[in-house]
Amino acid sequence: MPASLFRFMPALFVVLWSTGFIGARYAMPYAEPLGFLAIRFGLSFAILLCALLILRKPRLPARIAMHGAIAGALLHGVYLGFVFWVIHEGFPAGLTAAIVSLQPVLVAIFAALILRETVTWRQWAGIALGLLGTVLVLLPKLGFTDPGVTPMTIAGCVLALLGISAGTLWQKRFVGQADLLAGTLWQYLGATVVMLIPALLLEEGRFTWNPSLVLSLLWLVFGLSLGAIFLLMAMIKNGAVSKVSSLFYLVPSVTALMAFVLFGEQLELVQLAGMVLVGAGVALATRQGSTRQASTLRRASR
Repeated sequence: MPASLFRFMPALFVVLWSTGFIGARYAMPYAEPLGFLAIRFGLSFAILLCALLILRKPRLPARIAMHGAIAGALLHGVYLGFVFWVIHEGFPAGLTAAIVSLQPVLVAIFAALILRETVTWRQWAGIALGLLGTVLVLLPKLGFTDPGVTPMTIAGCVLALLGISAGTLWQKRFVGQADLLAGTLWQYLGATVVMLIPALLLEEGRFTWNPSLVLSLLWLVFGLSLGAIFLLMAMIKNGAVSKVSSLFYLVPSVTALMAFVLFGEQLELVQLAGMVLVGAGVALATRQGSTRQASTLRRASR
């Protein structure tokens, strides 16, 4: 791979990740969130299945495949299900990205409590900074003057954060050594099931098919569910995981900038300061993590 191309891959990955929130913002006025995600995950599963058959990848053992499906139900289903729901309800995309960016911090807490991993003073300091930053980001909205910012939508963001954190731990503990393509295939199967069932029970299947919805769906499938994964694989193979890890914490700011340019979502100075603290806190809390841990977090996140 040419060195000039490889140099831009981590930044491209961050931009791709950030566009996931923007894609949700474009799609949600024209579709119900659970049904939309069921279609997205189902298409991703079908495309990956074709790729695995063409590449003749070996099958995963049934036990690992089951754990992969559970991880996918949490990572993609619960996480993105609530992310899309709160954005569908009018919660700003930039604020959504800021809240769920605490995922590595929450994983550190869960790892200490559940997996009995040691959490250093540096990590606890990062946790405190990240929580303080999140409070500052939400502070101007806590009066609930924005119709999309309600106790329910904030709770939805927290549940999304819990979903991706729990899924990351599950992935780390039970699926970490599986082939990335095969593991991702089962993740999308689990995510499809966990979205399809509530979509059939709770939604009416209303879709307004127009260019915005179709383009958003295609972008989220090929640009995010597939493109970002293959880009991440290339970076892991070429040893850029640590660089990806550091750039990953720019996602809330990049998302907020995109949302400002595309949708006019305003951010006050205190919210910008909060985003800086969130990024600093997460970076500080995960700075001493091993390459293997960083690789697991990145692979499990999308």
